[in-house]
Amino acid sequence: MTQHGDYRIEPLVPSVEDFLRLRHLSGLSAFSREAAEKGLPNSIFGVCLMSGGDVVGMGRIIGDGGCFFQITDIAIMPAHQGRGLAKMIMAALTDHIETQLPKTAYVSLIADVPANRLYQQFGFTETAPRSVGMARKVV
Repeated sequence: MTQHGDYRIEPLVPSVEDFLRLRHLSGLSAFSREAAEKGLPNSIFGVCLMSGGDVVGMGRIIGDGGCFFQITDIAIMPAHQGRGLAKMIMAALTDHIETQLPKTAYVSLIADVPANRLYQQFGFTETAPRSVGMARKVV
């Protein structure tokens, strides 16, 4: 457990309710309850940012368990943003990457601007022009 002032990191995947609430409040795209109930248990690793007994932030690592991993769901409630708390979340996820994943693992993420500056502090670099991020939403 990592602590910073009144905040601490707990190594656990957020509940469905906290996941949906944090994504909504932080402005991330929405998922259905059904999707969250199916996806969250398949997380490789997750952290919750706690303030007292409340979950005010989160982050997850998803992937196939051996070769490919992705950092997702970095979200902090607006009232708690701007305090360096995303660095706490990223530090906990990075520690897991460095100590628990295979050394040959490929870890990626899709960075919204200006959050890319945060991720650069943890060793992530842009892959363009060699490769570019692409996405497809199920319709």
